[in-house]
Amino acid sequence: MNNLLFFVGLGNPGKKYQRNRHNAGFIVLDYFVNEIYKSKSIDIKQDFKFNSLIYTFKRENTDVICVFPLTFMNLSGNAVKQVLDYYKVSDAGKNLVVIHDDMDIPLGSFKLKFDGGDGGHNGVKSIINYLGKDFGRLRVGISKPIDKNYKEYVLQDFLNEEWIRLNDILPTLSSILNNIIREGFEMTMSKIGIFIKK
Repeated sequence: MNNLLFFVGLGNPGKKYQRNRHNAGFIVLDYFVNEIYKSKSIDIKQDFKFNSLIYTFKRENTDVICVFPLTFMNLSGNAVKQVLDYYKVSDAGKNLVVIHDDMDIPLGSFKLKFDGGDGGHNGVKSIINYLGKDFGRLRVGISKPIDKNYKEYVLQDFLNEEWIRLNDILPTLSSILNNIIREGFEMTMSKIGIFIKK
């Protein structure tokens, strides 16, 4: 039986949220899935179920399940739990990697981390409520706003120059996800860990 690996991108569904800072998780995972499609050597399947858009493919003796919860951010945990229950996974651990925006990390930077708190992120908080803290995170920097109006800030679109900076690191982030498939989360984290753009 193949190993199971779950990549979950966090964001809000719908066109009006597409380029929001809070949708960095969706944006990263969407780029990764599109790269898989472009390769044409991998059979990738799309499905809508468990309140999620789901892409599945096989690679390196691993069944990779890419999940975009469509429940809105604050209810992400419910969708993720449904997916894991379907695959009969009770303790995903390092086989679950949640990709999400992080204001504590500068834009253009990222960090791989295992377990910990929610860092004030409601999507991560929802997943912790359903699954506990033991899962991997790919934290994508969006920087903090000057005026500290965090709720408004994350629901605003990336400015053009910010959008360019985010897009600059998408190939790197996609490569990290590929490395997790090949070598596992722990090995990838020990190699990369944190990247802060100066």
